[in-house]
Amino acid sequence: MSVEAKPLSGLRVLIPRGGTWGDLVAKALREQGAHTVISPLVDFAHTSEEEKLVEALRRLEAGEFDWMTATSSTVADVLKHHNAVIPPDTKVALVGEATEVAFRDAGYPITRTPEGEENSTHTLLEEWDEIDTGEVLKVLTLRSDVAIPVLTQGLISRGHDVTQVLAFRTVGVPASVHIAEDIASGRINVLLVASAKIAEQVAEQFPELPADTIVACVGVNTLEAAAALGLPADASDPSHPDYIMKRAVIDTVESVIDQSDMLD
Repeated sequence: MSVEAKPLSGLRVLIPRGGTWGDLVAKALREQGAHTVISPLVDFAHTSEEEKLVEALRRLEAGEFDWMTATSSTVADVLKHHNAVIPPDTKVALVGEATEVAFRDAGYPITRTPEGEENSTHTLLEEWDEIDTGEVLKVLTLRSDVAIPVLTQGLISRGHDVTQVLAFRTVGVPASVHIAEDIASGRINVLLVASAKIAEQVAEQFPELPADTIVACVGVNTLEAAAALGLPADASDPSHPDYIMKRAVIDTVESVIDQSDMLD
């Protein structure tokens, strides 16, 4: 009996981030038949607002915030690094499966996450009943230096007392010689580009991609950044096999990882 081929069978896909995010994405792609290669092109460094972060975490432990938010799994790593304590009366709102997994693994509480299929920042703002009662809440938002503050601005626009802190910086990481050779030779079929910062690294590190290498961009902002950098990431003919493969990769990634940790 023949086994039906999976949609990504035979593709080798580069996963440009490690950690919980990379593991979840790689697992989802493998379930669709892809061979995955995790090779981080970005990593996370200490924030440029270290003193502000330490003070915010002191206030968090003292119970000064009604809520704290995170949309990146890296925030859990930052909290662990600082031995941060989230008191029982402070509620925690998270976006993204990777963020939830990282917080659970770190032993931190989770109060609210988006419900339904769309685990997104916009969905959280729509479903978060407590922020629309008229009561002014004190909220700590922890995010990346390259993130667009969608959640933060959504809370501020509703009149809440928001302390926003850049919890970490995103920095580029050079690929290994082996990975660079695999990309140059075409042995890696798909480059997954999941943020503008990753797009920058792909353009800088791999300026001459093979013509048949698929660049799969997750999110409109990422696609726009990739196009501006000259990466071959534009939408091609929907009937073309490369377009179909690209959409299958993007749809698979978006099924487990929302763009939220690139937003806030």
